[in-house]
Amino acid sequence: MHENFEVEPDVLKAKIISETARIHWLELQKFYAAGSVVQVSAQLDLVDVAFAFSQDDKAAVQHWLHSGLVDRVNDTQAQLWVEQQAELWAVVISPWILVQDKTAQAPH
Repeated sequence: MHENFEVEPDVLKAKIISETARIHWLELQKFYAAGSVVQVSAQLDLVDVAFAFSQDDKAAVQHWLHSGLVDRVNDTQAQLWVEQQAELWAVVISPWILVQDKTAQAPH
């Protein structure tokens, strides 16, 4: 018999936090080339966004996409990170790798 176990939100968020780490952009190149890397604005909490992705929270994700706060990394940004030898915060929410540049200034 197959049972569907739901993970408590706090447990899942703790798991996401434990799997979030800094990584050099160059190490993400093959994933970027595959279109799997999603940039999260410094205005948002990376863990909250990752949680929404993991829960398939379409309303929140669509809002962020339409607001430009979450988007696939574009060529201009990718090249800038190469030039800066950037180190980003990242977490995998399969099939995506969510990245955030905390050094980027969020508009006030």
